[in-house]
Amino acid sequence: MTSRFDAQTVARPAARPDRAARCVLAILTGERKGTQIEVEKDVFRVGKSDENDLALSDQAVSRVHFEIVRAPKGWLVRDLGSTNGTFLDGAEIQSGYLRPGAVVTAGTVQIKVQALTEPAPLLPSEREAFGGALGKSIAMRTIFALLERVEATDATVLFLGETGTGKDLLARALHDASPRAGRPFVVVDCGAVAATLIESELFGHERGAFTGAAGQRQGAFEAATGGTVFLDEIGELPFDLQPKLLRVLEQREVRRVGGNKTVPVDIRILAATRKDLDREVAAGRFREDLYFRLAVVPVTVPALRERREDIPLLVERFLEALTRGSAPPVPPETMAALAGHDWPGNVRELRNVLERALYMNPDRSTPLLLASLPSAPMSSASSPGFDPSLSYGENRERAESAFEKAYLTWLLERAGGNVSEAARQAKMDRKYLHKLMKKHGLE
Repeated sequence: MTSRFDAQTVARPAARPDRAARCVLAILTGERKGTQIEVEKDVFRVGKSDENDLALSDQAVSRVHFEIVRAPKGWLVRDLGSTNGTFLDGAEIQSGYLRPGAVVTAGTVQIKVQALTEPAPLLPSEREAFGGALGKSIAMRTIFALLERVEATDATVLFLGETGTGKDLLARALHDASPRAGRPFVVVDCGAVAATLIESELFGHERGAFTGAAGQRQGAFEAATGGTVFLDEIGELPFDLQPKLLRVLEQREVRRVGGNKTVPVDIRILAATRKDLDREVAAGRFREDLYFRLAVVPVTVPALRERREDIPLLVERFLEALTRGSAPPVPPETMAALAGHDWPGNVRELRNVLERALYMNPDRSTPLLLASLPSAPMSSASSPGFDPSLSYGENRERAESAFEKAYLTWLLERAGGNVSEAARQAKMDRKYLHKLMKKHGLE
């Protein structure tokens, strides 16, 4: 199933403004001189073979010479092991980002980047819900508008954001709104499956492939044929398995562990992570090419503290669901306390707090009070403590986030607010420091 879409990805605040929606090429030399081509696909390949999106007859051009990829930071040109190399503005490259006016050379054929046009602004959706996800804030309604654009396609969507923001809920809602809604929705938590079992979980195995493999087993990709695979916490996927996932994304086929044959699969892939994949790529822990394939449509889900206007709506819906329509009244002081909290556990923490409050207020006719809770839910974001309802990894993430914010505040105060000086003192790249400041609202 082939998908095409022209969606604005403003739902990812971290994306740079040079994110390109359209790319227009003009052939300057060779038999097709004067031809203009618009790159509409997310991966556009160029070479001598007729199987390419752009076939060139020049003898010095390899069968599959280079590709142009719609990446999170713009359009990327990447050599595919060509015999004579790929050149960008006269310099031989393995990969590089395109700019308007740049010239890519393959053999003796020169191709000029005629235009890189920005997509039109995406208006927020009129709806305050997308499936089970709720929000009347501009940030959430912009995400809803983006997902409405791609719901009928097979575009791969990467959900980014802190733990508890509802990435899994949005993924499920996107599947339910797609033409694949009646088919399987298979979830694989890459951080919860043991490293020794994750390969079999994803790709399946043949009988005798390893100790304990008593019979043939389908993996998630085969089990989801016709439907959607949601790879939660994709940032935890072992590095040695990442090339195999890349093959599934590119070829839509899998090879079981211990098997020799490939099995075609008709699936849509959605993924989510709480990790900063830009940072993981830079550290060599996540493959750049896999990141590009996953982030066709990157969506950053904001933390609850960044959309406080959604809290009353969420409170109303959670109480209605938890009490089956017999929710107690919420006094203004309780709502004010809920709206004023930073919610390090995000929407999940809010639901837990409301559920505990209901247990401590069994009389549904009396106003809901938080003071009766055995432990105060309004703990400081800088000292989050440990939440027994969260996993080890989620508690660790909260602690790391609190440390980052405290360290940055101390560092900037020590440097007198001078970002360049702070970066030098911390031996940190200035751009990365800016990114962390933005993440913690310290700009």
